[in-house]
Amino acid sequence: MTETSDPVTGESEPERVRRRSSTPPDDRPVSDALLKRITRYSGTLSTEAVRALEQELPFFAELSADQRAEIQLIIQSAVRDFVTWVRNPEAPHTDTIAGFKLLPKGVGQGLTLQQTVQLVRSTLEYFELVMPRITHNERQRGLMIAAVLKFGRELGFTAASVYAAAAENRGAWDTRMEAMIVDAVVRGDRHADLISGASALNWDPTTAATVIIGTPREDLGLASVPAVHRAAVSSDRHALAVVQGARLVVILSGELESSASIPPAVLDAFSSDAPVVHGHTVGSLVEAPDSAAEALSGAAAVSGWPGAPRPVAAIDLLPERVLGGDRGAAAMLVDRIVTPLRGADASVEDTLRAYLDSGGHVEKCARELYVHPNTVRYRLKRVSQITKFDPLTARDAFVLRIALVLGKFAERTTQEG
Repeated sequence: MTETSDPVTGESEPERVRRRSSTPPDDRPVSDALLKRITRYSGTLSTEAVRALEQELPFFAELSADQRAEIQLIIQSAVRDFVTWVRNPEAPHTDTIAGFKLLPKGVGQGLTLQQTVQLVRSTLEYFELVMPRITHNERQRGLMIAAVLKFGRELGFTAASVYAAAAENRGAWDTRMEAMIVDAVVRGDRHADLISGASALNWDPTTAATVIIGTPREDLGLASVPAVHRAAVSSDRHALAVVQGARLVVILSGELESSASIPPAVLDAFSSDAPVVHGHTVGSLVEAPDSAAEALSGAAAVSGWPGAPRPVAAIDLLPERVLGGDRGAAAMLVDRIVTPLRGADASVEDTLRAYLDSGGHVEKCARELYVHPNTVRYRLKRVSQITKFDPLTARDAFVLRIALVLGKFAERTTQEG
């Protein structure tokens, strides 16, 4: 069989075996006697390391006495872990690889990742300076420095892993909390947890809010939620969002003067092939269930208006919502159109009815009422001024027709009552 040689040293396998077998016990990286000495001095080393940290790291002095004491214990534990690691660096030390993995929650919440890295770095620099002094010869001193440097790398990776796991856990918690808040708004809950939960997500519970409902983009799916977050931040707003089955629900902060005020980047998270409906803007998150109820009703009825703009306000879908069984929309339509009309001259409502009954012919309407066509035009203009709906346009004429029918229903109910 052909003997293979080491590509770096050129040693053959027999040579490597002979070298390892002839290596005296004292040629181990660090002697047992030295490791025992390090363990014995672990308390002193950790105390001196804390003193060095107080002088080197400005933030360290701002920590509480309990936090500094915890860090001292962690450093002492790290010294013992170092000894364990040196004795068997190949063995899995998931529980003892680094003292900083034992960072208590109270300390971990008070230290940033950058501060933790500074702690690890300064502590290891101190060990590099002091530990070699415990050795008795140059060879052991060099081996000790190399071991400390390698262990420092392990500490650094461990600290990064701890904070990465914490960030992932925090992200998962934020996602669950956000979903619970949006779900509560959709259900109509107004409990106190709505405010505290939103505050934990950096949402100002006193800011105005608008609920927007649509279908998430197929290529984004659940990723539409972070896309909404980014889009809102880029527009100097905040957003809470969740995908509920085939529905994307967004609560957007800030006033919306009209549908056009919704940032295009937020709309981009919704499917372009499906309608997007928003409720009215409310004063705070506590009132958001009102906006959500309106948006949900509009989303359920928007298919009745194939030509609806995108996005469309739920209040512009009042006729479709009424036909879909929304009694609240019926009352809103009467209050918005019929009540103001009846507060004006009776001839205005009568002219509107005659105009709609005539199929939108001004001259025919004028003949029915025995008035001049210009009188009809004047009264129709009054309708537009009073209701903000122009009977000369097809969509507005449809809205006005539904409102007049509902007005008669309301009138009959009042008479029967």
